[in-house]
Amino acid sequence: MGGVLRAEPVWVETFTGLRMDRFAKLVKVVKERGGNGPGGGRPWCLPLPDRMLLVAVYYRTNLTMRQLAPLFGISPATVCRVIRRLRPLPALERAPRPVADTERLWGVDGTLFPVRDRKAGASSRKYRFSANVRVVIDAETRLVVAAARPAPGSKADAHVWRESGLPALTAGTTVIADGAYLGTGLIVPHRKRAGRPLPRGQEEDDAEHRRVRARVEHTFARMKNWKVLRDYRQKGDGPHHAVQAVAAVHNLAMPR
Repeated sequence: MGGVLRAEPVWVETFTGLRMDRFAKLVKVVKERGGNGPGGGRPWCLPLPDRMLLVAVYYRTNLTMRQLAPLFGISPATVCRVIRRLRPLPALERAPRPVADTERLWGVDGTLFPVRDRKAGASSRKYRFSANVRVVIDAETRLVVAAARPAPGSKADAHVWRESGLPALTAGTTVIADGAYLGTGLIVPHRKRAGRPLPRGQEEDDAEHRRVRARVEHTFARMKNWKVLRDYRQKGDGPHHAVQAVAAVHNLAMPR
């Protein structure tokens, strides 16, 4: 049975949001990381660009293996094998650090996304079983600098930050966060005291702070266009690989 979707501009741009040249760059990165190697069984029945498009369609639409199979003209078992083989490879490459003599701001925040794996998530808001992921962005370029491994959604933001490994990655850089990160060494908004309005200078600081933090929220909104982050079904390291891959594609899709 022949499939419908192929790594052609109309399908690539529809399901990845990338121009063909950016998608080709993603395929090249995956190939350099071993994506064209054997899968531990029969030879692949699809070329690497089509397999990478399959993974992108899975992340973008969150269709099941059985639904994806006829779109590419392969069996559900092959779909599963392709996704398991390729999902770690399009991981985010950390964005370059700001130039030393240029003042740049990074912003950090977290978001929850529903997961089915009871080991990867925890009961959190709205009675959903969720994972909590930290993302650091460059406020100037709006690129994702780093994304931490998801933690159970019931953990406090400051606790997740300390355990995420991100403090070491952001050392020496100005990073802002919301009030939940008080005591972490990050730049947080000024605290209002009861009956005491903030001085004018502090209000201006907080206005700039909100402007930068809004860009982190916008990044989350763009990343969640990839519906796999709205209900992740697989177990194990799947949520971590999904976040890293979506962050990488987000960076490729941003205008330069």
